[in-house]
Amino acid sequence: MMADDGSFGPSELGTKEYWDAVYEQEKINFKDNGDVGEIWFGEDCMERIVKWFREGSHGQVQTDNRILDIGCGNGALLVEMAKEGFTSLTGMDYSQPSVDLAVSIAKTENVNITYQRADILDEEDPIFSVDRFDICTDKGTYDAIGLSPEDATQKRRTYVNHVHRLLKDSGLLVITSCNWTKEELLEHFSSGFESVDEIRHPTFKFGGKTGTTTTSIVFKKKDSR
Repeated sequence: MMADDGSFGPSELGTKEYWDAVYEQEKINFKDNGDVGEIWFGEDCMERIVKWFREGSHGQVQTDNRILDIGCGNGALLVEMAKEGFTSLTGMDYSQPSVDLAVSIAKTENVNITYQRADILDEEDPIFSVDRFDICTDKGTYDAIGLSPEDATQKRRTYVNHVHRLLKDSGLLVITSCNWTKEELLEHFSSGFESVDEIRHPTFKFGGKTGTTTTSIVFKKKDSR
């Protein structure tokens, strides 16, 4: 259910406690059964994102670009990108069990990925003191922030500002959402970013209108705000 400002109501999916519990269980499942856990938005969605990177996005992407996955979860997206030859991959998540799981999976897959516990909303987090990134990816993290029980609207604004800090000038944000439409994402990121591409997902028709359950937009950081 949406609030009056167009945001979604609070949900347990917007809490750190929820994700800590989810990834603690997925750590156990991986240890016992080798199950890597849920692929957020599904494998088909992930493959379309990886394909966008693999094809070089008309010269916008290089395999040695510094790439940061915000809210990496089990790291599945980065594992697939490593298999495609990308060499400078970092995953961050505010859930330590998530990071632990991602590290274990990367070791099993024999891929070189850096993982660290970091909070995109904490302006004093050490992630902001490292060299900035060429590309940031987000597959569901902005959605989860929008479900926070505490001041979700302000947290979404903080997210936009902090991603801007993490990126080099003209750096790219590849964001995927199932909660927000293309038009809403364009509005949310209008300060400091411009849309330069879209990753297409399957569409459906309902009531005479065409829509999609998943939206992926590629934003470029404006050099000045």
